[in-house]
Amino acid sequence: MAVEQQEALIAEPHRARVWCKGIHCGRELTDPVSRQRQLGPECDPEPRTGDGRRHHVDQEPIPGL
Repeated sequence: MAVEQQEALIAEPHRARVWCKGIHCGRELTDPVSRQRQLGPECDPEPRTGDGRRHHVDQEPIPGL
C-alpha cells in the first residue's frame, strides 16, 4: 500500500505593517524605500527621483507681478 505525502506548506515570510510617520498622512506603507524611511512619498522631504540632484530652469518673471 502506497502512502501519499502531503506537500509542505510554504508561507510567505510575515512582514510587519509599517505606517507613515508624517504629520497628516498615517497611511500603511508598502514601498521598500518608504518602509525603511517610515515616510510615504508625499511626506518625505528628500527627493526620490533621479540621482537626488535638483534641476533648476531659469524662467522669465510673470508680467505684471
